[in-house]
Amino acid sequence: MSGAGEASRREPTTAVADDLGLRRTALAVREHVLRIGAGPVGTHVGGALSAVDILVALYREVLRIRPAEPRWPGRDHFILSKGHASAALYATLAECGFFPVDELVSYGHSAGRLMAHPTTDVPGVEFATGSLGHGLALGAGLALAAQRAGRDNRVFVLMGDGELQEGSVWEAALAAAHYRLDNLTAIVDRNRLQINGATEDRMRLEPLADKWRSFGWDVSEVDGHDLDQLVPALRARSDGPAVLLADTVKGRGVRHLQHRKQSHFAKLGPDAYERAVTALRAAA
Repeated sequence: MSGAGEASRREPTTAVADDLGLRRTALAVREHVLRIGAGPVGTHVGGALSAVDILVALYREVLRIRPAEPRWPGRDHFILSKGHASAALYATLAECGFFPVDELVSYGHSAGRLMAHPTTDVPGVEFATGSLGHGLALGAGLALAAQRAGRDNRVFVLMGDGELQEGSVWEAALAAAHYRLDNLTAIVDRNRLQINGATEDRMRLEPLADKWRSFGWDVSEVDGHDLDQLVPALRARSDGPAVLLADTVKGRGVRHLQHRKQSHFAKLGPDAYERAVTALRAAA
């Protein structure tokens, strides 16, 4: 996809990530996240890094979008319900041409538009998010409106796994199944950590796939860092709402940040930033 062009949905191919250079984009997005984390306000590094491959697969290969025309009526919609991972979303939007990459350095600045949680001042952002538990309801509303208007817009919602402890998520899940919203896909960034520890220690989610199925959703489970799995799984359609449980790693790509609740939010000093970038590039 060119920076300012329209992305059309493509048929699945083999070795998607190798053929299309998605891994290079994912590496660039992760480097942007670390650079933002080394800025004056820091960022939610761990949860942003775990979501990168999902976002790159969506924006480069699945979503029907026009970066030069963010409010194009024919677009597919994406909602980052886990709004604290804004650094990953902003970096992906910039890499796809929604705004200049150079603007990423303004993250968190009072005079800029790249706030710690997304707002609609940013091209490509549909809703201000970050109050967890609301994104799926917003997505269901968009999907229902498109369904009733006879439009083919798809809606994708990316949620954190800790977020699933909110009752509003399951209210929206009930409604989506009731209205058979076959244009709605939820993605769970299943990194198994939230701000205060492991999800299963704080409020057990498993058996998570069975819970979604019991609510009437089509469920797929994939490696959330395998782009060759993510792209066809995200392209797929079902007869009703679908959820993709993406098995991910908090802090993915930087070994000393991985699987650590301490990476939930970080303000990286110069030495920590250089160490993280070096580790990221060595693992690429």
